[in-house]
Amino acid sequence: MSTIVSGAASTRKPVMLSGIKPTNRITIGNYLGAVKNWVRLQQQYDCYFIAVDMHAITVRQDPQELRESTWFALATYVASGIDPRQAKLFVQSHVPQHAELAWVLNCFSYMGELGRMTQYKDKSAKEGANIGAGLFTYPVLMAADILLYQADLIPVGQDQKQHIELTRDLALRINHLFGEDCFKIPEPYVPPVGARIKDLQNPTQKMAKSESGEMGAVFLSDTPKDIEKKFKRAVTDSGTEITYSDDKPGVKNLLEIQAVITGKSVDELVTSYAGKMYGHLKVETAEMVIEELRPVQARITELMSDRGELGRMIASGADDAIAVASATVSKIYDRVGFILPTRK
Repeated sequence: MSTIVSGAASTRKPVMLSGIKPTNRITIGNYLGAVKNWVRLQQQYDCYFIAVDMHAITVRQDPQELRESTWFALATYVASGIDPRQAKLFVQSHVPQHAELAWVLNCFSYMGELGRMTQYKDKSAKEGANIGAGLFTYPVLMAADILLYQADLIPVGQDQKQHIELTRDLALRINHLFGEDCFKIPEPYVPPVGARIKDLQNPTQKMAKSESGEMGAVFLSDTPKDIEKKFKRAVTDSGTEITYSDDKPGVKNLLEIQAVITGKSVDELVTSYAGKMYGHLKVETAEMVIEELRPVQARITELMSDRGELGRMIASGADDAIAVASATVSKIYDRVGFILPTRK
């Protein structure tokens, strides 16, 4: 889930909010498709970056592993270049307004629209009969994440656009019932390159933690030797010419990975591979990824050894997030008819 939100019309910079479900199996798809973009965007926006641990428990988690993976996600943000002096870094569960607004939105959501969510249908098919209610309603929590901060634009992958449509529907519904100034209506934004890095073994599918096993995804915890092995075994395509086209998804994926890392255009990269073989493309992509991740992995190790430093960062970030989120919740509570608390 990623969100850019615009602040009030003033001299203040617009606000960007984004997050990844915490896991110590963060892939280069997460890193290149989301986190690397955040580092660039933090110069342009007041940024809020979240470890969305509440989303993580839609499937059963080992408590200690969840805590460790949440720390790992936070360390990854900072190691990748997120500057806590510029951006606000926090854990979703540390800002209670996410859950509070989600409950209100749940009460205005319809079973039919939640049941049509593609990710729910896919995941519930794998879960079997005992499907947790959180798996059904987590798109409403995602909507709360966005609407708390009055989102204008939400940078998302193609697979998340359906959730943004639900968010828009809920915002329009609440605005119709309780006033047009309740929520801004967000628009999806899909980055043109690197938004959806594909699986190395099945390049028609998004790179994910469990789509095609260990060889399909490159993780930030992988060693250089692991990374080299995975890219050498990456599925390419028939033929021998290195071109950027939809009928060569494997080659296209490797070129997009290189484009995100180097900042070069795909056309430049294709030209540089004239007369070369797929093996060159695989080996050189592996080398680029290894060098890209080397300082990030070193910094993650350093940060994971000092939880106190990370703890101070997220405490400060949560305080700032609560100040913004509580204003939205107070407005919505008032509009739906709750008595607002009087505090001394």
